[in-house]
Amino acid sequence: MFFCAKKIIPCNLFAPGKGWDATMTKKTHKYSSKKLSRGEPPNFSGQHFMHNKKLLTEMVHKAKVGKSDTVLELGAGKGALTTVLGEKAGKVLAVEYDAQLVGILKQKTAEYQNTKIIHQDILSLRLPKEKFVVVSNIPYAITTPIMKWLLHHPATGLQRGVIVMEKGAARRFTAKTVKNVDVLAWRMWFDIRYVKGISRDNFSPPPSVDSAMVYINRKKAPMLPTKDYAAFLGLVEYALKEPRASIDTALRGIFTSPQLKRLKQAIGASAETPIGMLAENQWGVVFNSMTQYVQRSLWPRITKSRRRRWR
Repeated sequence: MFFCAKKIIPCNLFAPGKGWDATMTKKTHKYSSKKLSRGEPPNFSGQHFMHNKKLLTEMVHKAKVGKSDTVLELGAGKGALTTVLGEKAGKVLAVEYDAQLVGILKQKTAEYQNTKIIHQDILSLRLPKEKFVVVSNIPYAITTPIMKWLLHHPATGLQRGVIVMEKGAARRFTAKTVKNVDVLAWRMWFDIRYVKGISRDNFSPPPSVDSAMVYINRKKAPMLPTKDYAAFLGLVEYALKEPRASIDTALRGIFTSPQLKRLKQAIGASAETPIGMLAENQWGVVFNSMTQYVQRSLWPRITKSRRRRWR
């Protein structure tokens, strides 16, 4: 069974026997003691508190939070969003690193028996074992590490989320042309959609850049089984070295010339189509073709550096 360009249909591709923005350097961030990904705004812990009650309510509404939901809030700050969640959710896990803010949070949420305040570094936290929803205005300076922490392991209980983040990062995560290996891998299991831009005037203190609201939803029919995540990472890390390269150039070394010809026909691509322009369903065809018609010894493996970051 192959994932073809428009829908999932059986495809007989091969006859038997035929053969990110790099404008900023990495630096250590005192909030988490972890390396920041390139392209992150230089913004200490990113403590910019949203004060627009209408926007906070909109976040909770778009996340479809109900009494049956466990909601994880990352960087709860002074609790403006936490209290809204406490009124709608079955259980709220509000994570905050700043000890002074933790005290404020506990006072503000004292009447909410369904709310637990967790004083911990976000990136050292274990994700909930049960199914959960994320609704957060996350710290700008660790936007990419948080997204990796949430989405790198598709077998977790994350169902959906609404996250407010720096606008540039939101654009990168939702761009039509995918240049980033991690973002492409996330999209095989999750839909990531840009909802709206948010002016810096809605925060106190106002950040130096605008923000955006991003919606994440687990696909009902993922492109691949979760067990294939590592193998898929190996494929796309190999193929996306040059996102503008043609499919033939990017996949040479994995597929034979006859196989590449049939593969392009199956996904509806031409010889000039850049590898970075392929959609998730087309990548599904590429991956399934590789696993069925290419010897395992020829499958690309994840590099050691990416394997360490992934685990």
